Formats: sequence, structure tokens, C-alpha cells
Amino acid sequence: MAIITLTSDWGQADYYVAAVKGAIFSALPDATVIDITHNIEPWDIASAAFIIKNCYKNFPEGTIHIIAVETEESADKPHIALKADGHYFIGTDNDIFSLILGGMPYEAVTIEVIQDSDFFTFTTRDRFVKVAAMIAKGLPFNEIGKPYPQIRKCVTFQPTIDGNSIHGIVTFVDSYENIVTNITKELFDKVRNGRNFEIRIGKYSIEKVCRSYTEVAIPDIVALFGTHGFLEIAINHGKAASLLGLSRDSSVDIIFK
Repeated sequence: MAIITLTSDWGQADYYVAAVKGAIFSALPDATVIDITHNIEPWDIASAAFIIKNCYKNFPEGTIHIIAVETEESADKPHIALKADGHYFIGTDNDIFSLILGGMPYEAVTIEVIQDSDFFTFTTRDRFVKVAAMIAKGLPFNEIGKPYPQIRKCVTFQPTIDGNSIHGIVTFVDSYENIVTNITKELFDKVRNGRNFEIRIGKYSIEKVCRSYTEVAIPDIVALFGTHGFLEIAINHGKAASLLGLSRDSSVDIIFK
């Protein structure tokens, strides 16, 4: 029985989600379809990649992940099917696969499956679903398309170390408005080397890393490392991004003393 996940920026107000699910069940009546999210901001590839990257491994190997964010195809952004880490991914090579996989090995093909519709504005329903059905039925990749040896490489901002400090940025804001940075616990521990520190975010500072949100009083600021492995800034029962004036790409600095 196939497990197929859907991630999109469609929202829930239109017919898109229902149409895609209907197409999946028409092709694979016994499939299990899971909505990862349809609340990605339009064209927000970075957020979609962060969400998929942090949840796909919780699904069984062999799960097929359809990604419907900025799906329009072009010469340098083809539709592809990709297998990595025991999972299948279907979408447009618009940098999202690089953000999800990092340097992980993969096998990929361009999608050369002809869609049934003469209209090209609903690729997910008319093309991606057909490919998902082919994979679910065990058809080999070479029946989907030709080998695609190199996905687009997205260069992302990496934390920098300057003397006794780490300089990073906000990379994701979740629905609670907790902010996630690009500073890993591994890097933090390595540079800290047992020293005291001060985390600076805008005009605010934190001098302690907690293990949970409730280690501080309501509505204090808290810093912790989330299950994703990155430094996270939150407010206990509050919205950190709005209240602290932070958004994606805002600076986050850690000064060691």
C-alpha cells in the first residue's frame, strides 16, 4: 500500500488539494495520503524545504513525497523524480531538493511522462500524480525519464566565526512564531568550549540555553536547541518573531566571554 505525502502553498480555500487527492485515489485506490502542510507562503521554497527535511524521515521508507511549491517547469528548472535515503520525492528542481538533501546521495530522473491535460497550470494533479502512481506500482525510474545527474545547488548563508563570536541568521519562523536559526548545537558547543556567552537578537540578549520552553516564566524569552538541532529563540506563551521584531534573515549573534 503506497504512502503519499503532499506539501503545497495552496492553502485550504480552493479545490486544488481535493483535486489532487481525487486523482491519487483514482490511480491508487488503496493509497494512504498524508497532508504535511498546505499552508506554505506562496513560493516559499525555503520554508517548504525546512518542513519536509524535518519530517520525511518519520515516514516509512518507500514513502512518496509530492512537493507542490513553485511547480512551473523551465529549461533550467525541470520536473524531476528523485530517490534518496529510502524515500521518493517528486517536484520541480527549483533549489528545494538541495535544501532538503544537503549533500546526501541520490538518484534522479527528469520527468518525461506525458500528462493527459492540454493545460499546464496544474502540474501536480496532471503529472506528478501519474509519476507517483508509477513509483507505487514498482515501475523502474528509466520509465519515468532520463537520468538527471546533478540537481541545482542552493548556496545558503552559513554561520561565521569571528574571534570570540558566532554570527548567524534566522532561517525559519514556525506557526508559534518561534524562530529557528542556522546555528547548530555542534557548532555552539565547539566554539563555546565551556565559556559564558550572550545571545544577541536585535536589542535583546539571553545568557542561558534551556532544555524546554517552560524553564522560563511567562512571557520571558527562552533559547534552546530544538529537535532539528538548531538554536531556537522563543517566548513562553508568546510570539517571539512579532514581539522581538525578528523575521527570516534577521541577525543572531553569540558572544563568548
